[in-house]
Amino acid sequence: MRAVCTISPFAQFPGPLVSITALRIFKPIEDAGNRRIVEGMGVIRARIQTVEDIYQLVRTAVVGKHPIRAIYHGRDRWFCPHRLGRNHDGQIRVLCYQYGGESGSGLQAAGSPENWRCIALEKLSRVELLEGAWHTAPNHSRPQTCVAEVDVDAEIDMDAED
Repeated sequence: MRAVCTISPFAQFPGPLVSITALRIFKPIEDAGNRRIVEGMGVIRARIQTVEDIYQLVRTAVVGKHPIRAIYHGRDRWFCPHRLGRNHDGQIRVLCYQYGGESGSGLQAAGSPENWRCIALEKLSRVELLEGAWHTAPNHSRPQTCVAEVDVDAEIDMDAED
């Protein structure tokens, strides 16, 4: 089965949706020993995650100590986000412990402090909350340079500061 699709720039939907039009599914079928192609057509809607959506998902993960799965720099990664906020330049960053998936620098053994990552939130896509164990390691090396202005931290009860 093969699918061909085009994205219509003229489709307008409320909210961050994209309409994929002219979706053609080509399915080979057997008919009296001859192969034929049958074409179907339809329109589907796909939800696009905004930066605000991603921020809320990551914030929820930090507060609830939930792992997340996301695409970052084109790689499928499995993280436990520990701290969310802004760096010294005001950019949104997430201090994460990466415990699975792919990495350009390679993953070390579980529990290694080398698996800490400072993630630019706007470069995350296809973020999803996962059920499972919380992963961490001692000695995260960049807490102050990664997130200088903290929104939430998994290790600090933010309500206790009020």
